[in-house]
Amino acid sequence: MAAITLVEAINLALARALADDPNVVVFGEDVGVNGGVFRATVGLQQRFGAARVFDTPLAEALIAGMAVGLAVEGLKPVAEIQFAGFAYTTIDQLLNEAGRMRHRTLGRLSCPLVLRTPCGAGIRAPEHHSESPEAMFAHIPGIRVVYPTSPRRAYGLLLAAIRDPDPVVFLEPSRLYRRDKEELADDGQPLPLDRCFVLREGADVTLVTWGACVLETLQAAQQLAAEGIAAEVIDVATLKPIDFDTILASVAKTGRCVIVTEAPRTCSLASEISAELAERGLLSLLGPVVRVTGWDTPTPMARLENLYIPSPQRICAAVRSVMAYA
Repeated sequence: MAAITLVEAINLALARALADDPNVVVFGEDVGVNGGVFRATVGLQQRFGAARVFDTPLAEALIAGMAVGLAVEGLKPVAEIQFAGFAYTTIDQLLNEAGRMRHRTLGRLSCPLVLRTPCGAGIRAPEHHSESPEAMFAHIPGIRVVYPTSPRRAYGLLLAAIRDPDPVVFLEPSRLYRRDKEELADDGQPLPLDRCFVLREGADVTLVTWGACVLETLQAAQQLAAEGIAAEVIDVATLKPIDFDTILASVAKTGRCVIVTEAPRTCSLASEISAELAERGLLSLLGPVVRVTGWDTPTPMARLENLYIPSPQRICAAVRSVMAYA
């Protein structure tokens, strides 16, 4: 059992999937010879051959269309889009083809593809390299959206996504790629999809988050603990469908909820979770649900990212405002 980073866990899961299933193929821009812009696929072409791990033209719509075609013909394509900000042209194929395939054919065909892409700010890159468009993907019927935040979850959830019979958009928090290491056994065991992970237990307030904002949320929870506030931290992990049972059970215990995301505020998944709490958990709430989000602007570059990403200070301030309600 070795201690590895999140991006190394992605590589390990891809290698395991390629070794276990001859129908799995991996492709995208620079994923073969160069091993990917973040090195997530390094060594895979050398190990499994250019017929199963290969480079594509710089054409994201083409990559998504290839994935749909390969999937309906019985393969299990894992397609990489270099950055989430380049993935918007894939929505045509995901919305009009992949998400509809099972319904269109009355169950005769499925579309078991995985579309992987680095996501989120924090790496001081230009704007298209730092966006958080998860709500756009989650809005598409028939598409599952997964967003792991640790090496173990990345490994187990990616294996589960590749084995899923329906299309999955698999988002990877680029600023967590190499931040931490975790001991991980390459045992081929998937983690369950469609479930939240409780990262920290608490009785006073529920903090709901996903993606790289798990980092700031856990930091905020630690600061709040010094003030005598016990925050429960939930990593949503699967953004479509959301495990609302876990969130509602936590809010029933704490009575308060703060939702944290670096995506723009308007029509974000934070809004969806807040609406669900209003419909199904209103009687458990002791105060309003508060959202701590990015801003309704393009993601800024370089040092301005620090003002865009929710900080522990902003999260703590939101919790204090909720705790002020009796």
